[in-house]
Amino acid sequence: STSSSKVISYAKKFLGKPYVWGAQGPNGFDCSGFTSYIYKDGAGISLPRTSVSQSKVGIKISRNQLKSGDLVFFNTSGKGISHVGMYIGDSKFIHASTSKGVRIDSLNSSYYKSKFVTASRIIK
Repeated sequence: STSSSKVISYAKKFLGKPYVWGAQGPNGFDCSGFTSYIYKDGAGISLPRTSVSQSKVGIKISRNQLKSGDLVFFNTSGKGISHVGMYIGDSKFIHASTSKGVRIDSLNSSYYKSKFVTASRIIK
């Protein structure tokens, strides 16, 4: 849809920005700070602050139902949902990575494939 492509192109403007724990942009982000910032500024949608609380909003969807703009959630800590990104199509997602800052990764990479938990549709 128009709004999801708008949010994706907006999100890509932040590629390379550093990961900063607790930061909500625009010069640095943590993962949920990034998704809440791009949804708020790019689509006028307010999301809760943490990846766990973000996973509780929207419509739950399975991995094979993903559409651009959906939120994707991962268990990277071994303790449930601990990371969030935004699906951008073609099995890729944009997120604020702890090691590399804002970047695009593949859901099919061995790391993220094994850590994927769930997804939510925020933009109808």
